[in-house]
Amino acid sequence: MNRLPVDAHPYYTSLAGLRVSAHFFIARSGAIVQFVSCRARAWHAGVSCWRGRERCNDYSLGVELEGDDWHAFTSQQYDTLTRLLGALRAAYPIEAVVGHLDVAPGRKTDPGPYFDWSRIIA
Repeated sequence: MNRLPVDAHPYYTSLAGLRVSAHFFIARSGAIVQFVSCRARAWHAGVSCWRGRERCNDYSLGVELEGDDWHAFTSQQYDTLTRLLGALRAAYPIEAVVGHLDVAPGRKTDPGPYFDWSRIIA
């Protein structure tokens, strides 16, 4: 929503002026928040390319999972993500589910090595 209080934490100053958003956010508890309508562009992928097509923000939906590259995601997050993907697949012609590391390699690393792709592919 571009209203991050950049003075609330020293790290936040590095984010000042960036346009960053996602359609959905899934907390470690499994709680989900929708920030951007699925009919609108979110700014989750940044400079990106998938299968030769650039500007992934223009044609994709962004789902952010609370976490990092050093810890496993929770069962609650996988359960919520699975339900969300089912609902999105029922509403949209989704061709693939990929991570930021797939569309912006070298710049983004998430969902990271502890993300269990088999749990959502099944």
